[in-house]
Amino acid sequence: MGVAIGDQILDVGAVLDRGVEDFLREHEQLLRATDLNGLMAAGRPVLKLLREHVFGLLLQGSAHEDVVRGCLVSMSSVHMGMPVRIGDFTDFFTSINHARRTGELSRPDMPIAPNFRSLPIAYHGRSSTVVESGVPCIRPKGQVGGTSGDTRYVPTQRLDFELEVGCFVGPGNALGDTIPLDEAESHVAGLCLVNDWSARDIQRWESMPLGPFLAKSFMTSISPWVVTLEALAPFRRPAPARAVGEPALSTTLTSVAHDVHGAIDIAFEALLQTEMMKREGIAPAVIARPRFAEQYWTLFQMLTHHASNGCSLRSGDLIASGTVSGPERENSGCLLELTVGGREPLELPSGERRTFLEDGDMVILRGVCRREGYRSIGFGDCQAQIMKEKV
Repeated sequence: MGVAIGDQILDVGAVLDRGVEDFLREHEQLLRATDLNGLMAAGRPVLKLLREHVFGLLLQGSAHEDVVRGCLVSMSSVHMGMPVRIGDFTDFFTSINHARRTGELSRPDMPIAPNFRSLPIAYHGRSSTVVESGVPCIRPKGQVGGTSGDTRYVPTQRLDFELEVGCFVGPGNALGDTIPLDEAESHVAGLCLVNDWSARDIQRWESMPLGPFLAKSFMTSISPWVVTLEALAPFRRPAPARAVGEPALSTTLTSVAHDVHGAIDIAFEALLQTEMMKREGIAPAVIARPRFAEQYWTLFQMLTHHASNGCSLRSGDLIASGTVSGPERENSGCLLELTVGGREPLELPSGERRTFLEDGDMVILRGVCRREGYRSIGFGDCQAQIMKEKV
């Protein structure tokens, strides 16, 4: 386990080896584990205390300053692994901007489904293919259909990324229990970035009537850092207001406290670098800058709705927001929107054009919280390069 501090990482195991902190020693079994599941199950009070004690160690002039300096390693010198054992993965669909623009491509007569404004829509993903940042994305093969009903099993020609926010479940709930909205925060262990890769041609053919399957299950990338709600406290915002004429929210999905600070303001960048750009020394190009506070549904509403039928959520489960897209098309969180279904290619600094991802392309997702008077909080990169086949 490591704790980010600037461009360094505090090696918690090394601190434990030196025996300098009573609180850390009391929780040594959790802190020496090869994943964070046990720590997440302990709940936010323990996570909050851990953060406070680590802060105390890192303060300049602390009694253990010299010892702690010897426990810092450079971020650039390490390989980050999976932070948790993910038992279940649920992907939501919560950006009204994404829903509208993708709906206009597939069902222009009714781009936003009638139920979108009443509940957070989701589907169950495949946890076995959730991987950490840096693992290559192998171009998936699947069945695609033609207008005449013929089918082919081919590599996808419409490979896409999806910029999302992930939420790791903390203590969770027992089967049959629910999680009230005002208690949802106590079940959030922390946030990460998610790229839920999509094969749009496979998805289009297979999705009716049950929704995506092989078009999504081949791989999902996450950033390795878990950012706690305590770290994000200065960046909370009011939950999105409902416009006049929209359906009234269910009493399970609204509260006074949630209305005041239910949203989190995270600024994102989606970057793309082709192999030609890399050869010519051209930096990755920013192709979109959406913001998380613009989502129609919040993470806390997603978690509460997920458990509202008594579904049990377990420590380390991953809940993702679905594609985060801004009001403007140029700040969409996927190529399907950015290129209008492939009809308007992106122009890159190298002179190349992209409708969907090609072999060798590198996708990098970044997120940061900023507010005047507060230190910025970054999420680290979530990146992967597209490969034609496994090496």
